[in-house]
Amino acid sequence: MKKIIVIGCPGSGKSTFSRALHDATGIQLFHLDMLYWNADGTCIEESAFMEKLTNTILLNEWIIDGNYASTLELRIQACDTAIFLDYPLEVCLDGINSRKGKKRSDMPWVEPRDGVDEAFINFVKNFCQQIRPDVIKLLGQYPDKDVYIFKDRGEADEFLAQL
Repeated sequence: MKKIIVIGCPGSGKSTFSRALHDATGIQLFHLDMLYWNADGTCIEESAFMEKLTNTILLNEWIIDGNYASTLELRIQACDTAIFLDYPLEVCLDGINSRKGKKRSDMPWVEPRDGVDEAFINFVKNFCQQIRPDVIKLLGQYPDKDVYIFKDRGEADEFLAQL
């Protein structure tokens, strides 16, 4: 376990899990949101993002946390281990609400406490029906990878405790 991706619905706790995985393994952690977003909430050029991601993937060891469907297959091809936090919608919505207004190491800005990004919430609500099947199918296309699918935080915590 040297090249690890951590994926899952927004709010599932990918970054929190990834930090704990980093603490347990010492493997350098990269958050896709930090590679993609500027502090003012704008994104960098696609070519610059791909260059950053490619340079990261070329390293000997890494943990990369984040979804970014457009680069998921590239990351699966490069990893040896994929961890999918496949949690219920309610858990993910609670996760999103709990992080509002807090400074985070995985995001270059603080999400406001007030207001709701309806498009983002709809993405989260539709993740299980629209995104999850593609993720499961893609993971199944790479039988040489170690794939862990956790259905709740207890399973993920148990995995971390065994490291």
